[in-house]
Amino acid sequence: MPAEPKLPFDPVERAGELWERHIGDATAMRLATSIMRVQQLLLTELDATLRPFGITFARYEVLRLLAFSRSGALPMSKIGERLMVHPTSVTNAIDRLEARGLVRRDPDPADRRRILASLTEDGQDVCERATKALTEIDFAVTGLAAEQQDHAYDLMRRLRASAGDFPPPAEG
Repeated sequence: MPAEPKLPFDPVERAGELWERHIGDATAMRLATSIMRVQQLLLTELDATLRPFGITFARYEVLRLLAFSRSGALPMSKIGERLMVHPTSVTNAIDRLEARGLVRRDPDPADRRRILASLTEDGQDVCERATKALTEIDFAVTGLAAEQQDHAYDLMRRLRASAGDFPPPAEG
């Protein structure tokens, strides 16, 4: 069942109509604005789901990234690179997670100038329980069937590759 509408009209469609009246073709503007608006809507729902665990989705991403790492630890710089966030944001997230006892910082034994972040036992537990909660709400993309989710993912992946996020996949 769809969520209760927050607005009595589609604000992106309204903006598109005004754009076309005053500027020109609104196709790209509507798509970019829709992507940004969906991102905000999803983030709101994901953060609400994670609130009982005392973390935000941004901090969950750090926990999950650490859980997926081969050694269970990653350099702070690598976390920022993978999550596309500024080093200050990584430091802030790690500070908050460390204050909660979910991660710890250690000097990298291979290069003592680098700091590694790693999950604590409590961090692993919170990460697993938060993952279960997010999975139970299908990461808030319940408005699309699985096939539509795959198609949307393929389109977003193409946009990310063309923006230089990663090398484009080879055409097969």
